[in-house]
Amino acid sequence: MIEIYQLKYFLAVVETGSFTKAAERVYVTQPTLSAGIKKLESNLDTRLFDRSSKRVFLTENGTRFVERAKGVLHQLNLAEAAMKTEDTPKLLRLGVLMTIPSQSIRQILQPFTRQESGLITELFEGTEQEILNRMDEGRIDLALTILRPGAKNKSISLYHEAYSVAIASHHPLAKVKSITPTDLANEPTIVRSRCEVLSETSRFFTDHNVRPRLVYRTAQDERALAMVAAGVGFTTMPDHYHAEGVARVPLKGYNLDREIGFILSAHYLSPEKSDLLDRFIAMAQNSIPDIAYQKATT
Repeated sequence: MIEIYQLKYFLAVVETGSFTKAAERVYVTQPTLSAGIKKLESNLDTRLFDRSSKRVFLTENGTRFVERAKGVLHQLNLAEAAMKTEDTPKLLRLGVLMTIPSQSIRQILQPFTRQESGLITELFEGTEQEILNRMDEGRIDLALTILRPGAKNKSISLYHEAYSVAIASHHPLAKVKSITPTDLANEPTIVRSRCEVLSETSRFFTDHNVRPRLVYRTAQDERALAMVAAGVGFTTMPDHYHAEGVARVPLKGYNLDREIGFILSAHYLSPEKSDLLDRFIAMAQNSIPDIAYQKATT
């Protein structure tokens, strides 16, 4: 008999691509998670993953099972949400992209939480794909994340922003109007490992025959910003990231940008929940106006 925890273990591995990271996600040890996956495969009489020393891949049967597993958990989450809604009518389940600055999230949430008496806010922080997966499963009502062209769910734009260099304000390059790739050839760099344009950034420097020296890698953007201010190295990040001791300078030819906004759940929401979300979105639009910027000329 298939257990709910086995489905959660399975989808955690799918989302993270790693048994180790999946175990951290569901708060169990790796041997416990591996045992749960093995039992699920035994119950289904099929192998769901191909494991190598570095990566985990879905088998053909595993790929087919993903949507069925999501469907089962979706129905369970809807039932749980219905019970929660009856107990707490003002429940906001919000997914937040982990590369959005904390200050921006505070600007969006603070006015609404102050206005809405009795509001309960459940937050999930994750990558773009992790958030979309939870939305598909009916586990969040609204997502504050990157908006992509052709998305299937209704979306509402909040702002656009470019990516640029973050460098210590005492560094000589902090005083120039724009930085060229070769300016950074001998500079130590900090890698934001959860950056959604990490591969594009790596390719940009490779195309310019520039390989900055990697001195620090972190999944925490605020930590990366603090290390930039400390003079450890430079990094590239969205323009909304600011901190004392950090200068933001355009990188010539590095014309990447992103659009941030809300993605709404395609699942049924009660009239009360829909009204709550409408009020929240309207206040968020007033809290963070559109950001106009000029791309660096090439």
